[in-house]
Amino acid sequence: MIQILIIDDFGLADMSTEDSRDLLEVLDDRVAARSTIIASQIPLEQWHEALPDSTIADAILDRVIHCAHRIKLTGESMRKLLAKPGQKELNNG
Repeated sequence: MIQILIIDDFGLADMSTEDSRDLLEVLDDRVAARSTIIASQIPLEQWHEALPDSTIADAILDRVIHCAHRIKLTGESMRKLLAKPGQKELNNG
């Protein structure tokens, strides 16, 4: 079994009910046995909206949050801070 599973950008794309069931199955197999890192721009309070079925969302959150170490980042994006001087942002022309 994979020791550390990293799920990056969770919730950026729509998930089908089948996708969310698969995620639940993976997390259920790992809970209390292996480490899982989930990175998301979506606040935890909005994860129910990112998942198509509220019952599956409850089950996923139950497996994720109770033993989790949460790190909430604030501030500017590192990509923005490390951008080359004079480089134009897409939103600003």
